[in-house]
Amino acid sequence: RAESSLGSGVVISADGYVLTNHHVIAGAQDILVGLSDGRITPASVVGTDRDTDLAVLRIEGSNLPAATPAPADQALAVGDVVLAIGNPLGIGQTVTIGIVSATGRNQLSLSRYEDFIQTDAAVNPGNSGGALVDSAGNLVGINSAIFSQTGGSMGIGFAIPVSLARSVLEQIIRDGAVTRGWFGIEPQDVTPEP
Repeated sequence: RAESSLGSGVVISADGYVLTNHHVIAGAQDILVGLSDGRITPASVVGTDRDTDLAVLRIEGSNLPAATPAPADQALAVGDVVLAIGNPLGIGQTVTIGIVSATGRNQLSLSRYEDFIQTDAAVNPGNSGGALVDSAGNLVGINSAIFSQTGGSMGIGFAIPVSLARSVLEQIIRDGAVTRGWFGIEPQDVTPEP
């Protein structure tokens, strides 16, 4: 039985690299990317990182319109206005506006490495992998998850910060995977010697 799914992505470079969520493309045999000008093009998977829920795709093309990441020294703050861009419910490109409720949100059990931007911009199924931009249009995050009792937007959306996404992107392009250090100890309580 053939199944299809949908999500969103961000063209991150003019030569065709696209950032999206790992869960958007996990298990896919064929991936098609629809561009804002109406073109539909096949994409290949460059690499994924399940631990941060990020994936890098590649599409053919040159001089593609690419998102501009926010400057590294520009910190996002609670109360900043943000816009979530994506393809919710498959209806086409949609933009919703909200404010940043929190940064560095973790312990949500959404992924292994969590450092989420929380926003009340409406994020629905299909927005995953789409852009979260600031009021100047700079990419500040990749929309990733929602907390919802109904499956629709409840005003609690989470995005992966662009700083983390950029690091994962660079490692995947360079090495094909993300490499992390591992500290090989096991802690235990110390008891007095008898």
